[in-house]
Amino acid sequence: MPLTDRDREILEFERSWWTLDAPKEGLINERFELSVTRYYQLLGELLDTPEALEHDPLVVLRLRRRRDRRRKARFELPPQERDGR
Repeated sequence: MPLTDRDREILEFERSWWTLDAPKEGLINERFELSVTRYYQLLGELLDTPEALEHDPLVVLRLRRRRDRRRKARFELPPQERDGR
């Protein structure tokens, strides 16, 4: 399935949001009219598509690595720390 305009806009945003002088969460809401939670759900789905990888391999691979590191760190915590005890 080809990327939508919004998919491409999300990838472009992830490539350059840090150069803007505003908090990312506000930019997400302003630019995409989405909650931050919904934005990250869409981004996560997008990162798993071959079309996104083909469109912008550097951004997609960077974000996949970051996601994988976060997942790994979460599961390496002792159970009592994962449960907030």
